[in-house]
Amino acid sequence: MKFKADIDIDFGNRNLALAVLKHIPATIIKDDKHTRHNSGVYVQNIPQNPITEISTIDYKEAEERGYMKLDFLNMHIYNQVESELELVELMTQEPDWDKLLDLDFCSKLVHISEHYDIVAKVKPKSVEDLAIVLALIRPSKRYLLNKSWAEIKEHIWTKSNDGSYVFKKSHGTAYALLVIIHLNLLCKSELLD
Repeated sequence: MKFKADIDIDFGNRNLALAVLKHIPATIIKDDKHTRHNSGVYVQNIPQNPITEISTIDYKEAEERGYMKLDFLNMHIYNQVESELELVELMTQEPDWDKLLDLDFCSKLVHISEHYDIVAKVKPKSVEDLAIVLALIRPSKRYLLNKSWAEIKEHIWTKSNDGSYVFKKSHGTAYALLVIIHLNLLCKSELLD
């Protein structure tokens, strides 16, 4: 039985986690050369080049063979969070959604800073709305911007026939929560100033 998943784990500093976790860096083939994958690692035994210490199997082929790659990602926002309790509070606190419609404020936010046009058009008022904004940023879903809200919601999470990259709902939701954490952090720091 093959297990296919796209698992991303965000860290304030991924190197701290990797320093204490036995792992093998994933490989991606670029220009017919095996290159270290930017974020992917295996925590299971996978064939490894003894010199480069990276997997000898490209991550796509490795997935077909049943290996599970984990993407350990650096997310600087987490360095501003002081504790797990604060993280939960920032994630669950209802944000000031109107801040998203302030161009200057929006331009500071992770993942959406360059996409004010989409944010302003959708005017998100929930995690789901914000997840949809993040999915609309992807080129294969931009065509939905001129559709009704009902059509957007119906088609936003479907795979594209041309194989282009689209967000899964789980990724969109997780990224939306990170935007909310960042938004609430910025609002909190404004109050302290």
